[in-house]
Amino acid sequence: MVTRRHAVSLFLAAPFCAGPALAQGSTPLPVMASFSILADMVRQVGGEHVAVTSLVGPDGDAHSYAPSPADARALAAAKVVVVNGLGFEGWMTRLVRSSGTRAKVITAASGVTPLKAEEAHGHGHGHSHGHSHGANDPHAWQNVANARLYVKAIASGLSEADGGRAEAYQRNAAAYDATLAALDAEIRAAIGAIPRAQRRLLTTHDAFRYFAKAYEVDVLAVRGVSSDSEPSARQIAGLIRQIREGKVSALFMENISDPRAIQRIAAETGAKIGGKLYSDALSEAGGPAATYVDMMRHNARQIAGAMAQG
Repeated sequence: MVTRRHAVSLFLAAPFCAGPALAQGSTPLPVMASFSILADMVRQVGGEHVAVTSLVGPDGDAHSYAPSPADARALAAAKVVVVNGLGFEGWMTRLVRSSGTRAKVITAASGVTPLKAEEAHGHGHGHSHGHSHGANDPHAWQNVANARLYVKAIASGLSEADGGRAEAYQRNAAAYDATLAALDAEIRAAIGAIPRAQRRLLTTHDAFRYFAKAYEVDVLAVRGVSSDSEPSARQIAGLIRQIREGKVSALFMENISDPRAIQRIAAETGAKIGGKLYSDALSEAGGPAATYVDMMRHNARQIAGAMAQG
């Protein structure tokens, strides 16, 4: 019989399963991705047939990114541009226009049913302190099922832009989709092994609503959907009160956010910080979240491990 604790320990010890090997090929297609998570997905689908550049790199914050003239020149040289959509890159439309690029633009989240701000609030997943994304929460990749839709959109777009290698793109996408399906099942099993009452956590900014809804976790956030929105003293006091009442079992920092608010809350409540989560950007190569699959597995391990002790 597999106990809940055993299920969590199995997940935490599970090795990373790499994606399919990529064969040698001809001149790669130049592709520009708006941020590092999308760049990795494009590499998984395109393999050796694409040369991918990311405007916002590892550990970078796309919320506050300010494009440079060099970015406009790089964009003009691309044949394909991949963006998240859902209002995530508020600066991207202006950059595309100013660059004069004739590249095909792929919106990765085009097949996603977005969470509305009011819908997320209705699930008790956090507090919004104001943001710049409009009505939709753009962090859809935090649900692996949505990432599978991203891959479908990317494969379709690459196939249209580079029809001679469409079969390779579709083949790579199918293999990657199988990896993501297995990852989704692992996360569901690990989080599902935690008693529902313990599935509560506090993060730096409100980037985990899709994760929360998909995997049945209650998430509170110090900041809103945009990482540059600042919490008020009243909002921090409310979070501290909830922690003291036992309503939060895990506190986490993020790779793109200032950790001081979380550190202050931890100091005032005695709550332990469970570790670092990766929300809007991958880690550098060699880090714990160098690919999307690494990122989601790392986050889920951190969350499951902390909540299991709650």
